[in-house]
Parts: sequence; C-alpha cells; structure tokens
Amino acid sequence: MSSDKSECDNQLRRDRELAELREWFKHNENLPQEIEPLLLRRFYQCMYCDAEETKKLIEVNYALRNKHPHLFIKRDPLDADSRRTFDYADILPLPGLTPENYKVSLYCFRDFEASKMHHTEDTRAFFMVADCRFITLDDIARPEILSDGEVQIFDMKGTTMRHISRLTISTLRAYIKFLQLAFPVRLKAIHMVNCPSYLDRIVSIVKPFISDEVFKLIRFHTTSIDTLYGFVPRAMLPQEYGGAAGSLSTLREQTQKVLAANRDYLMDPRHWQVDKPEKRNGKSWKLFN
Repeated sequence: MSSDKSECDNQLRRDRELAELREWFKHNENLPQEIEPLLLRRFYQCMYCDAEETKKLIEVNYALRNKHPHLFIKRDPLDADSRRTFDYADILPLPGLTPENYKVSLYCFRDFEASKMHHTEDTRAFFMVADCRFITLDDIARPEILSDGEVQIFDMKGTTMRHISRLTISTLRAYIKFLQLAFPVRLKAIHMVNCPSYLDRIVSIVKPFISDEVFKLIRFHTTSIDTLYGFVPRAMLPQEYGGAAGSLSTLREQTQKVLAANRDYLMDPRHWQVDKPEKRNGKSWKLFN
C-alpha cells in the first residue's frame, strides 16, 4: 500500500510540475509561443524530473535552434531539398524500445553517389524526423512510457572519402553541440556498422570536430553486423539487418507519412521561433548517461 501511495504522490508531483512548466513556458519571452505536451514531458524526463534543470535545458534548446534557423526553423519536409535527402538516404526511427528503455534510430545510404550528399540539408532533414518523433509515442502498446535514452545506428556501407569531403564543418559542429547540450533525450550510444577498411582515415578527419563525450559513445562494428545484436534486439531492426521490424521500404513509408502529417507543426514558427531573443546566462551541461 505504501509503494502505491508513493507512486501516486510522485505522479501528482509530476502533473503539478508539468503544469507549472507549461505556464512558465507560455510567459517566457525567451521561448516560442507554444510547446507540444509530449515534448515538454520529454524535456522533464530527460532532466530526471527536476523542474529547474528542465527550464535550463529548454532555454538552451531554443537558443541553439534560433542561432541556427537554417537547420531548425526554416524548413519544409516536402520541399526539393528534403526530397533529395530522402531519395538517397534513410533516416528512420525504429519501432519499440530496447530492454534498457532506449529508442533506436537508423541512418543509411540508399544511393552511394557522393554528389547526392548535401550535408546541411541532410542535417536539417535529420532534425525534422527527430522533432516529429518527439511528439509521437515511443511504444503504442505502452503510451505512458517514454524512452530513457537515444541509440543511433549509422550504416557506413557505401561511404567513401568523397562523402567525407562534402561535410560542412559548421553544420557538423552545430549538430554535435545540439546533441550534447540540447537534445530532449539522453544520447546513450552511437553504433557505426559496415565500417570500410579505411575507417582510420575517416576517423582522423572527423574526430577533431567531435567532442570527447560524444566520441566515447561511438562503437565501431568492423567485422560483422552480428556484434550489433548484443546492443540492439534483432526484433527492433529492419529485415535487411537480420531483424523482424519490417522492411526498410515499409519503415521509410511510415516515416514519410509522419513527416507529411506534421508538416504544419514543423513549419509553424510559433513552436520554434523566439520573437524576442534575449541574452542567456544559463550554465551548460552534458546530456549523456
């Protein structure tokens, strides 16, 4: 009985603090006009239900968004730039959660021609998919459960030095900084699969632009994709990766439907744009483990 009462008390406290955070958000001129309730819950859970730390994370998130509007605000999931990205690459949240309660996303090329890579536009597409996921339930069968962390899988099949030469350093820095300081979930692991024989050359080029905290989370799978199964259940992976989550084409179609359905949300400045940006003095922190 006491444990039931404790859980009830915790739920009442969470509900009260989330309501207070909504009011704080609404009246904070350093923030946009609106925030989706599920996204607010993610910020709150990410900071272990600490309301004050949640406020700091939210302010950093929108400060970085407004510092890089070409990545986070000026966007359209159905425009020509987005279509080019989704025609040559897959950016796919995978269904379900790991036993550790982590959400998994997969990124891979469908077309290996390096000239089709446009790093800034591709990064913008990545964040559109992420922003849609953050207002979508992680597990339909358990709507009350939110993920406790993020696992990313990058398939390096077809990656050449020509691809690496097309990286935009400013975009890479903004991407890493946002993951490290502003993501509404905690980054737990990055898995690189189908690594090429010249992996060392690629790492030597990009490592100076990746923070030590992020680099420590990267695991390179150099021999076989089988080593990935020790970290991500096969049931969550696409058929093409030995899993049971459906084909890449099915997952791609589902993701595109979600993007189209949320186009107005992604393009609505009321959810993203700060009308009166102020100087922020909040401390920085790292969202890992």
